[in-house]
Amino acid sequence: MANLAHLPMPLQEVYEWQYESACQGLESARFFSPDAERGARRREREEQAKKICGTCPVLRQCREHALSAREPYGVWGGLTEHERADIIAARDTPMAS
Repeated sequence: MANLAHLPMPLQEVYEWQYESACQGLESARFFSPDAERGARRREREEQAKKICGTCPVLRQCREHALSAREPYGVWGGLTEHERADIIAARDTPMAS
């Protein structure tokens, strides 16, 4: 589940970018893994989702939302949950002086 403390305020203007997304109207199953999906099938679905994201005019806003809200599932902004977790972990790791 997303960490609700990281979500922006529930104002329509904050989420209006979603109306311009390339995934608008597509089945969410293209972006979110079924429980038993693994291996090559999962990688293929993720790659197809990323191709859609690659055409998206609001990719940057989607990615920023997913990282700030710490979305735990699916492909958001062209990143899988594992890729987002790696980025967040790198951000949270203090740099050595």
